[in-house]
Amino acid sequence: MKLYDMTLAPNPRRVRIFLAEKGVSLDMPQVDIAKGENHSPDYRAINPRGVVPTLVLDDGSILDESVAICRYIEGLHPEPNLMGRDPLEMARIESWQRRIEFDGLFTVAGVFRNEAPHLAGRAVQGDAPSTPQSPEMAARCRTLLPHFLAMLDRRLGESAYIAGDRITIADITTLVTVDFAKWVKVRVPEEHANTRRWYAEVSARPSAKA
Repeated sequence: MKLYDMTLAPNPRRVRIFLAEKGVSLDMPQVDIAKGENHSPDYRAINPRGVVPTLVLDDGSILDESVAICRYIEGLHPEPNLMGRDPLEMARIESWQRRIEFDGLFTVAGVFRNEAPHLAGRAVQGDAPSTPQSPEMAARCRTLLPHFLAMLDRRLGESAYIAGDRITIADITTLVTVDFAKWVKVRVPEEHANTRRWYAEVSARPSAKA
């Protein structure tokens, strides 16, 4: 298998951390999104959507959504378990994973994609038509981020990790979201002691450097 990656991008990082937690190594060719390499004919021949990460399987077929790739890897390498051991735990982890993704990661992306100069005309990822940036969308997303961070701190006051008493894919998505938010100059407030406790622990894991 081969994973098309971009070191700086948040979604590929989610998969890299997941792989590192599993102890799985893959060949990872780099695709420079800032330079538009994901829209090049060569890359579009691999993945017509023009997104990263893309996992190319041994038979040549592809998977190109971060969580879908992680689910596939979880099936091949079930331990350490990161997505749930029984139906209820699976559902709880999925619920938190999606909540962090929708309320956090996508909101940060809404700021970044609508403000980053190199994404002018490409405010929507992948094979979407040319889309102008929206300052109004960026501003709206910025107003939502403090609400997300407050929710996160409340949750981590109730639970050692996002979805329970051990690290899961929900923590990986949260770590990536918190670090991605720094790109748009949004940081965890000093008074959010629960999040800061969790962040210090999770970001110190070797997988966080993947």
